[in-house]
Amino acid sequence: MITDPEIVKKLMLKGALLPKEEMLEIARKKGSLYIGIPKETSFQERRVALVPEAVSLLVSNGHRVKIETGSGEGSNFSDREYSEAGAEICYSTEEVFTCDIIFKVAPPSEAEVDMMKGNQTLISALQLSIQPKVILQKLIEKKITAIAWDYIRDEEGVFPVVRTMGEIAGTTSVLVAGELLSSFSDGKGIMLGGIAGVTPTEVVVIGAGTVGEYATRAAIGLGAYVKVFDNSLSRLRRLQNDIGQRIYTSVMNPKVLAKAIMRADVVIGAIRAPYGRTPCIVTSEMVQQMKSGSVIVDVSIDQGGCFETSRVTNHKEPTFVEHEVIHYCVPNIASRVSRTASFALSNIFSPILIEMGEQGGCKELIKNDHGFRGGVYIYNGTLTSEVLGKVFDLKYKDIELLILGM
Repeated sequence: MITDPEIVKKLMLKGALLPKEEMLEIARKKGSLYIGIPKETSFQERRVALVPEAVSLLVSNGHRVKIETGSGEGSNFSDREYSEAGAEICYSTEEVFTCDIIFKVAPPSEAEVDMMKGNQTLISALQLSIQPKVILQKLIEKKITAIAWDYIRDEEGVFPVVRTMGEIAGTTSVLVAGELLSSFSDGKGIMLGGIAGVTPTEVVVIGAGTVGEYATRAAIGLGAYVKVFDNSLSRLRRLQNDIGQRIYTSVMNPKVLAKAIMRADVVIGAIRAPYGRTPCIVTSEMVQQMKSGSVIVDVSIDQGGCFETSRVTNHKEPTFVEHEVIHYCVPNIASRVSRTASFALSNIFSPILIEMGEQGGCKELIKNDHGFRGGVYIYNGTLTSEVLGKVFDLKYKDIELLILGM
């Protein structure tokens, strides 16, 4: 008897590809989705999962949406706008959590999981670094199908939520730095950019991913002189090609990086780690050599930060000064522009939810859409994430094997 799970998986997948008798096509049965949007309770989370325009689109396609009162206030959407879009306004949090699909921005708290009735679908972000084991266990016990929207891929294999939030964070980081350089923010009193006859501001971007690319675009658009550092030559080459012009790029040679940081007015940390903590790239000694009144924006702070001097701040008290350098280390930059971020999320998920209805429900979409299936970390009470299984010592199964039995 074969017991090796890898061999069993290969045999089952091979069996699924064997010739079968011809089947007559049966029209797919459309389903009406029952979506609940609770008010976000995470610290300083101001985004909302769906904007009124997206709700209107879903309702016009025959779906039902319940939203907790005040859910859109952080993004300047009123209950009246949601009501006019066709949503049902709920004044009880428990009522929202009775819906078949719970759609929210931040991962659920333990209290929110307790309110779920079971056998539902949860769509939200998954923060691996702070995901408590007890919440996973409760989701499993309630036979929830949980989908991490930051791990969903589109038809081109891109993570659309990660990329979109990266675009927002990269652009906003430069705008934040520009404000912190001004005299009324206790900065040096210089303009981020350049004008005729005045030496342009120097900006160093550490990381050539999506955040780094859009920080670079914003800084160049303002007229700054930009230097980009990354350990991947392919990412540096792609960034230059996408921007369409030659800019200063370099691999992360410590001496070259230290010299660039010493001359910079703004340094933006845009390093991302696939799992775990972001590597510390800039030492305290490097920061100490920076010009007095210069600015550090550490976008990587949600993964620990790439500056040795970084520590987590928040939107109400966003900065601190270390070695006479202003540090901005707010983890959730997208909430600073919550309305824009909410529209961006709605643009991604409105078509997905419409397609889910066309397919006949969430489980059918999981079965038929490989990119959407990539976001599933719990399927009907079975953990399907290898990473979470190994981190928390929980049993897990491959989602590909589970859907073969559907």
